[in-house]
Amino acid sequence: MSKQLSKTFLAKQKNTIEEEQKKLTLQIEELKKEDPFADPDHASDNAAVDTDVREQVGHDTVEAEIKDATKRLVELKAALELIKKDRYGICERCSKDIPQARLELVPEARFCIECKKALSK
Repeated sequence: MSKQLSKTFLAKQKNTIEEEQKKLTLQIEELKKEDPFADPDHASDNAAVDTDVREQVGHDTVEAEIKDATKRLVELKAALELIKKDRYGICERCSKDIPQARLELVPEARFCIECKKALSK
């Protein structure tokens, strides 16, 4: 475990992560309901071309949002695993402590800021 993180902070982070997972799961369910392609009448609808285009754009937007939310869910699950394994708050690239302020902002952070910048180049 990172030397800087108290058990209180870890418990708070665990709770924050679990709450965020619940929110994302609900968000994904709502997005699926909003998908124009979820309408059972969609396939048999002889709508105008502009309606088809709007539905396609709406579907693509919903799919992208679901993909992003699902990716974040995976990252949050990994953060919970790191908490269990006493590896939370340690950069996966350089093994230095990730600052607590960064973890508060991005609870699923796997890299310190320097390493994240280096990986983003």
